[in-house]
Amino acid sequence: MPVVAGVEVRRTKDRIYCDVNDIDIRIGARVICETEHGLEVGVVFEKERMVEKKSKDIGKILRLVNAEDEKRIRDNLTKAREVTKTVIEQIQKHDLNMKLTCLDYTYDRGKLFVYYTTETRVDFRELIKDLAHLLKTRIQMVQIGVRDATQIVGGLGPCGQILCCCVYLRDFRPCTMEMAKEQDVPINVAKLTGICGRLMCCLSYEYECYKEVGRELPRMNSMVATPHGAGKVTKL
Repeated sequence: MPVVAGVEVRRTKDRIYCDVNDIDIRIGARVICETEHGLEVGVVFEKERMVEKKSKDIGKILRLVNAEDEKRIRDNLTKAREVTKTVIEQIQKHDLNMKLTCLDYTYDRGKLFVYYTTETRVDFRELIKDLAHLLKTRIQMVQIGVRDATQIVGGLGPCGQILCCCVYLRDFRPCTMEMAKEQDVPINVAKLTGICGRLMCCLSYEYECYKEVGRELPRMNSMVATPHGAGKVTKL
């Protein structure tokens, strides 16, 4: 049975599984792996485990990242920054209602991932043709949400700390105004909105705790018995 490990690839930290190929790896190790998109750089997030049957979606770890690979990775980042202007110019040329978030080359530059956000349907077939001709590589358009875009770009939250999604938060839970009301947070949309334009993820962190405790607390203006006599609840 094949032995695979979990690997995060690309700027979006997509999680895939790769055959370890008898390579001694550890969680956090950077590796060069072969995927359906070509050679890619990844970070191991899950230790080895055996699977019953090897799927066609499973990649293959070729080696740990070495000094030569590090230089190639830096060159790819530089190259991506250099072609950003070209991509933006082509988006404007085709008058497409989309916002470019970032570009990400595979390790071998066989494919360029173009990450973008948009609130409307976009026909980018002609854009792909022009970019493939100008940049001499395959183009993969990837639409992402505003939260994903913020996670990639990074920044500081109203609390002054690095954004949670840039540090440890991986899965985005839906956040609602109901969560703010349950926690008795002042309903000020401007102050409850993160830099992504959505309600701040931290509204969900203690929501379940407040909800559970709230079931045991007396209601506002209700009468309660205390060691000092009857009283009326005026604040929670």
